[in-house]
Amino acid sequence: MDATETTSSQTGVLGGAGVSSESADTAEGLVINVGPSHPSTHGVCRVIVHLDGEIVRKAEPVIGYLHRGIEKMCENRTWLQCVPLTDRLDYVGSMYSNWAYCRAVERLSEIRVPERAEYIRVLVCELQRIASHMMALGASGADTGAATMFIYAFDERERVIELFEELCGARLTYNYVRPGGVSVDLPEGWTDRVLEFARKHRIALAEMDRLFLGNAIARARLKGIGVLDPDVAVAWGASGPVARGSGVNWDLRKHDPYSVYPRFDFDVPLGSRGDCFDRARCRLFEAFESCRIIEQAISQMPEGPVMTAGLPRLLKPAAGDAYDHIESARGSLGVYVVSDGSVRPYRVKFRSPAFCNLALLPLLAEGHTLSDLVVILGSLDPVFGEVDR
Repeated sequence: MDATETTSSQTGVLGGAGVSSESADTAEGLVINVGPSHPSTHGVCRVIVHLDGEIVRKAEPVIGYLHRGIEKMCENRTWLQCVPLTDRLDYVGSMYSNWAYCRAVERLSEIRVPERAEYIRVLVCELQRIASHMMALGASGADTGAATMFIYAFDERERVIELFEELCGARLTYNYVRPGGVSVDLPEGWTDRVLEFARKHRIALAEMDRLFLGNAIARARLKGIGVLDPDVAVAWGASGPVARGSGVNWDLRKHDPYSVYPRFDFDVPLGSRGDCFDRARCRLFEAFESCRIIEQAISQMPEGPVMTAGLPRLLKPAAGDAYDHIESARGSLGVYVVSDGSVRPYRVKFRSPAFCNLALLPLLAEGHTLSDLVVILGSLDPVFGEVDR
């Protein structure tokens, strides 16, 4: 067999019926796994990426690596015992998960929450919004090589975590918001420390805006990347900064107001281009607005009880169902609960904004480079405890 015949024979084995290995690689591209255990996936997310050179032709998120069956676990616990489970959903914003579940239970059980408790809930959840957005902005810094931004943002987050630790003794899973109110009243002098934090945080936000979002390299890595059309955002059920970065003016605190939010004066930051830069800047300006809400909540907060009087330890709502939703740091967080009249929920279902926003990744990543894929995923700010549940 001569050299020509040898080459022809090997081509048939490697490339299939009459297709050379080189042409097969060109047609198929390169398929790689990113994650599920990788810092660039912001949690236990696996992305199957189809590449043509460095260009992403297809990106398939694979979820479920953090699935713990929390919604099913709630069926085997009392209504109050479910609250600590909600901490394990969005573990970057546990106060929100507590509050959303408690509001659904209160609606089902017709529980009236004391006014002071409503103000405290708003106060802690706006602090939680700041802490969550600092993690998202810090991650955007890490994704684009801006390590200083990562450190600055996480330092600001740490200030909030210290306040929460003083409030309820926990740094991540708080179990603070309970059906009927909150577990304990505010410590003495705590609001003064919160006001001092809000004052300093504004200065830090302005510095981060100049340091990171004003940097030419960061702007080049973020602007025009992962552009999301507003109509597409609405059609796919996106919410939070992901949708508002595209100019979708929808914030439950304003447009379906709950608790005492109608009493506060604040703005809803919006983007215009719908790219990674606008999503990041929306989060930064939302932190500014959270400082405004925090100051108003403290100035308006009345004295009084922080828990509904006479609430039994074993809640037993009448048979029926209820749904409630709040504006979390990631968007519209909804909870649907069903009661069969017993001390345990018959069914609990969470509407996860992180899950809906993550579904946009294949759409946004197509046509971008592999390094841009990392930035786009970070701009969606997914938390996989809430995605997988």
